[in-house]
Amino acid sequence: MLTIKVISQETEKVIKGLEKKHFKNAKETVEEILKLDQERRSAQAELDSALAQSKQCAAKIGRLMKEQALDEVEKVKEEVASLKEQTKDFQEKMDAATAKMQEILYTIPNIPYDEVPEGLTAEDNVIEKEGGDMTSLPENALPHWELAKKYDLIDFDLGVKITGAGFPVYKGKGAQLQRALINFFLDEARKAGYTEIMPPTVVNAASGYGTGQLPDKEGQMYHCGLDDFYLIPTAEVPVTNIYRDVILDEKQLPIKNCAYTQCFRREAGSYGKDVRGLNRLHEFSKVEIVRIDTPEHSKESHKEMLEHVEGLLKKLELPYRILRLCGGDMSFTAALCFDFEVYSEAQKRWLEVSSVSNFDNYQANRLKCRYRNADKKTELCHTLNGSALALPRIVAALLENNQTPEGIRIPKALVPYCGFDIID
Repeated sequence: MLTIKVISQETEKVIKGLEKKHFKNAKETVEEILKLDQERRSAQAELDSALAQSKQCAAKIGRLMKEQALDEVEKVKEEVASLKEQTKDFQEKMDAATAKMQEILYTIPNIPYDEVPEGLTAEDNVIEKEGGDMTSLPENALPHWELAKKYDLIDFDLGVKITGAGFPVYKGKGAQLQRALINFFLDEARKAGYTEIMPPTVVNAASGYGTGQLPDKEGQMYHCGLDDFYLIPTAEVPVTNIYRDVILDEKQLPIKNCAYTQCFRREAGSYGKDVRGLNRLHEFSKVEIVRIDTPEHSKESHKEMLEHVEGLLKKLELPYRILRLCGGDMSFTAALCFDFEVYSEAQKRWLEVSSVSNFDNYQANRLKCRYRNADKKTELCHTLNGSALALPRIVAALLENNQTPEGIRIPKALVPYCGFDIID
């Protein structure tokens, strides 16, 4: 969440940033936070004064007792009792202002960097770069859901029977392709210096608040009510929470972690042709890369992460493009985000396969993730994460773009992982 220091010292910048993200009532909300912070500070000052007076009274009582001035002792004790009631009142006022301020802060998104373009929807995103060769397919090219049925790779109907829509069953070479991609992505991350983590796929509420998934305004997380646990929407949540309430040494940074997990998203309100097949699922596999860094180096880390994801798409021989997201299309927690999309020749559309984000110190402030610099002072870290990569739409594009009369060709980089070079 945003720090009170930033809100109070750079008020206009914060308001303009929230407006760029199309956050409603930005000015009024910021003013409410500043008002509550002033109430908290005033109550704190009064509380400190009352406590100091109580301390003085305690010392005075000691002196009077030695002097046997019992009448005076009683008067001072009455004063102490009055101060005790005042202290309780000031504490309650301070706690109420702090709680209300915290509640509002949790609802306010991160402010975007200056380089984030203005805009409201995905149509306003800026294409930064395009790469890879477009595929030329015959007129009767099949979409991936028909290819999956033809080659018995994925059974969507069986998934509906077992669980429901959006939970496909991978079979035979379809399952092998999934495992091949996971291992390929993990090996590439390891080569790039990332330490592999195998985290839980269920987290507590504190972890959800730490990375900004909670409060869940869109109702996209699966909630286990009895235990108050949440199924993770991305490995970003458990991996970043490793560093919740931790003070790191600057020499440890940047920390580079990667993790393969299943991910779960309710995708409430999704319907229509754009969600058919693998285009939008409730459960899917993904490899995530996460970095914890210093403010001075986080932009360089972001650049390196973008280059890593681009390198994966090049090795998979997929046509891709990189988008700089506009303010209105960015996630709640991101300060700067780039999306990677691959082109599906059979569907004639671009499919998002990765978002690579810099969160500045927004998550770190929620997490209390800090580092001790060379001067032994503690500062908030910067956190970053990206999909490297999410499997469903990668699989969709691989199946569709590589279909031939003989079968589905496997990119060279994946052949050692699959154990076959064609699906026939």
